[in-house]
Amino acid sequence: MRTIQYQEIINNIKEMCIEANHFLSEDMKKAFETAKKEEESPLGKQILSQLEENLAIAGEEMIPICQDTGMAVIFVKIGQDVHIEGGNITEAINEGVRQGYTEGFLRKSVVNDPILRENTKDNTPAVIHYDIVAGDKVEITVAPKGFGSENMSRVFMLKPADGIEGVKQAVLTAVKDAGPNACPPMVVGVGIGGTFEKCAILAKKALTREVGTHSHISYVKELESELLEKINNLGIGPGGLGGRKTAFAVNIETYPTHIAGLPVAVNICCHVNRHVTRVL
Repeated sequence: MRTIQYQEIINNIKEMCIEANHFLSEDMKKAFETAKKEEESPLGKQILSQLEENLAIAGEEMIPICQDTGMAVIFVKIGQDVHIEGGNITEAINEGVRQGYTEGFLRKSVVNDPILRENTKDNTPAVIHYDIVAGDKVEITVAPKGFGSENMSRVFMLKPADGIEGVKQAVLTAVKDAGPNACPPMVVGVGIGGTFEKCAILAKKALTREVGTHSHISYVKELESELLEKINNLGIGPGGLGGRKTAFAVNIETYPTHIAGLPVAVNICCHVNRHVTRVL
């Protein structure tokens, strides 16, 4: 049994919230460089250059890369041989978010009730997804999610007979409907299978997978490539002003499902696609 201190969780979450909101991840930097080379529209190239300039200024002057610093979405893989000493892990995560957003001067966007809508003033609570795994480590991914792109997300409860063509149509429908509202170029996370809520979590998790990598399942890998090409042929382009680069990537995660269902979720993320991962 390995012991990790409550305070260590707090410190890391705090730092990760600040890091994710100020610095683009390496996979997204590479995606931008590739997009600039491949974009055919002069206006699209100009917009991509402006976005890159904005990202550089954010890192140099410690200004958030987007004014919507998001709701903190956190994926935690906890080794079954880990003991958290000094407090509850959920409380530690929320305290880390509180410190990160207040001390990092990040915008507080969370309201304590979806109808009454009083701001919590520290961006808590976070949305936390736990997974118990083998081993004695804790892997944490912090993915702040802005709601310009979040609001463009969809869940489709397809029939099994709709098959893979139905899945393609669902994803393309979600992207077309999003248009410029998701701040393209976007990353498109897709969850297929499970249940109503499981496919949505899969789609969210897919956004944290390194851009440029593919599923190890052959048909899913082919589907990712095909959908990316179809999306980039829609002509939405950078900033929604036309061009080839509507999306950087389509990441798909799958899960077993019921004989009577084919749930599909599409979770779209804007051009910054913030995510930071640490292993404690």
